[in-house]
Amino acid sequence: MHELSFADSIGEAIREEMERDDTVIVQGEDVGRYGGGYYPALKGLWEKFGSERVRDFPISEVAITGTAVGAALTGLRPVVDIMFADFTFVCFDQIVNQMAKMRYMSGGLAKVPIVVRGVQGAYSNHASQHSHSPEALFAQFPGLYVVTPSSSRTAKGLLKAAIRCDDPVVFFEHKVLYTLPPEAVPDDKEFVLPLGKAEVVREGRDVTVVANSYQTSLALKAAEKLAGRGVDVEVIDLLTVTPMDRETILQSIHKTRRLVVVQEAAPQFGIAAEVIASVVESGVSLRSAPKRVTGKQAPIPFSTALEEVVVPREEDIMDAVVKVMV
Repeated sequence: MHELSFADSIGEAIREEMERDDTVIVQGEDVGRYGGGYYPALKGLWEKFGSERVRDFPISEVAITGTAVGAALTGLRPVVDIMFADFTFVCFDQIVNQMAKMRYMSGGLAKVPIVVRGVQGAYSNHASQHSHSPEALFAQFPGLYVVTPSSSRTAKGLLKAAIRCDDPVVFFEHKVLYTLPPEAVPDDKEFVLPLGKAEVVREGRDVTVVANSYQTSLALKAAEKLAGRGVDVEVIDLLTVTPMDRETILQSIHKTRRLVVVQEAAPQFGIAAEVIASVVESGVSLRSAPKRVTGKQAPIPFSTALEEVVVPREEDIMDAVVKVMV
C-alpha cells in the first residue's frame, strides 16, 4: 500500500493505463503544456507522453467530446477532462445522443471506449453554475456507465476499470475529495474495482444508509456519532450509479428493514428516489417509511452561509436515521 491524495490517485490511474496501453489518450482544456487540469490530477502526463497522447484543446467542450467519439471509433481510448461536471451540459448531445448510442445503433460492431471526467458538487463556494451533482441526469440514458468514487482508493480502482471498459463512462469526482488527506491505495498496478458493484463500507444491524461520492463520507461520520447513541448504522457506497447494484442494497435491507438514502442533488427524480423505488418494488417489508436526505430544490448559492442551508449535512442524516428508528 502507498498513500495518495485524491488528485494523485486519479493521475496515477491514468498514467498506469497509458503505460499499459498506448491507445489511451487524454484530451481537454489545460491538460498538457499549460497546466495538468483544473485540479492538477494530470500533472506530469504531458512531459511523459507528449502532445500526441496528451492533447490540449481550446475552450470548446463540443470539440473535446466530439473528437473523442471519433477517436474511440477508430481504436483509441480517450480520457476526456471536461473540468467541471456542469460543463457536460454544453456537450450533452455528444455524450447522450452520440457516444451513448453508437454501440447499440451499430449492432455492437462499434465500440466507444471513452471516459468523460468532471469535477462535481458543492461545499466549496463555486456558486450555481459550477456546483451541480448531475449523476442522476446521465443515469437516465442507456449506454452510459455513471461512476462517482468516494475516496483515493475507489477513484484509482474505478478509473482504471472505466478506461478499460468498451462502453462510455461518465466519471464524476467531488471537489471536496480533492481537499482530504492522502489515503492508502494498493501498490498493484492491476488493482481494478468492478463497475456496477457497490461496497458495504460500514456494517450495521439497525438502519441501511445508501450514499455516493462525498455523501458517503458524511454518512460514515453520522454513523459514528449515532453509534454513541446505540444506533448501529450500515453504510453502502454506491460507487457506480448506473448500473446500480440493487442486490447489495436489498441484502442489507433484508437485515435492517430500515432505509435512508442520501444524495447531494435536489430531491426530484434523483438517485434516492430510484433506490427507494427499487426497495419498495422488491416487496421487502420495512419497519418504517424510508427517508431521503437531499439538497434543497434550489440553485447552489455562492454565500457560505446560504450554501450550508441548501446542501445535506451530517445532522440531516442523523435526523433521518432517528426518524426511521421510531
